[in-house]
Amino acid sequence: MSSTEQSVRTVDGLELPAPGTWEIDAVHSNVSFVVRHLMVSKVRGKFGKFSGTIQVAEQPEDSKVQASIDAASIDTGDPNRDAHVRSADFLDVENHPTITFSASGPIRKRGSDFTLTGDLTVRGTTKPVTLDAEYLGVVTHPQMGTRMGLSATGEINKDDFGVSFNAALETGGFMLGKTIRLEIEVQAIRKS
Repeated sequence: MSSTEQSVRTVDGLELPAPGTWEIDAVHSNVSFVVRHLMVSKVRGKFGKFSGTIQVAEQPEDSKVQASIDAASIDTGDPNRDAHVRSADFLDVENHPTITFSASGPIRKRGSDFTLTGDLTVRGTTKPVTLDAEYLGVVTHPQMGTRMGLSATGEINKDDFGVSFNAALETGGFMLGKTIRLEIEVQAIRKS
């Protein structure tokens, strides 16, 4: 039996990762977002520093996720904009240096697609967030260990987290859209 075969199991006809603790590999993962700007375009950003664990349970619906993001590690491709987003107008990293996500009980929708509802804390405000996710499989690499891949997307309203900074446009609408789209790609390493 290969290492990969020992790291997966079949549940209700779907190959899933074996129970255990899986640590997010930040080097091979991405936590990013998209927000409307001036109502006509989208600005993208990402966080450079984050960590987390996925506790895969014997019963998949009992699995848990814990993740932490260094809010100051935001990168939108413009140092001036990054400094503004770190300020009290947006993330207020001086008072709230960490963004956290805690979830349990993934719900399988179809095939390898599932939803994951958890608590997202931004600026000290915690709100429930549901992510649409996809399990991408498990692979074992001789030097890099056993890894699993996941993708997830979701949307949050910035106002729900106390980020009310905005400016009305003369032509109607606002400088920033209220909806922020989250885009997450995770590669996690199985811990022994």
